[in-house]
Amino acid sequence: MSNKTAASEWLLLAEHDFSAAEILYKAGHYSDTISFLLQQALEKGLKSLLAFQNRKIKKSHDLMEIYSEIDTLVSFTETELDILDIATSYYVENRYPHSNYNLPRNLKLKKY
Repeated sequence: MSNKTAASEWLLLAEHDFSAAEILYKAGHYSDTISFLLQQALEKGLKSLLAFQNRKIKKSHDLMEIYSEIDTLVSFTETELDILDIATSYYVENRYPHSNYNLPRNLKLKKY
């Protein structure tokens, strides 16, 4: 049995993140923030599919892990799976700069 209400709520939140990323992109804002918002939009979109299937939603930000939980409702191409893998790298528990954190390409750093 599907859970359309929960799925709709997840999709609405995904749309908020995507819309914010689009606005920031058009404004020439920082690509690391945009990348994070896009990762969040993808995550919430995938979680909406789990909600629709009335499946338990794990507290995970790994898009490939979330995708693996979706029961044959959708099938992604290799390119789309690559995008999920890349997008996952833009969610980190601690978004402050550290040795394993790489800013997205084309990020213009201001000198302070």
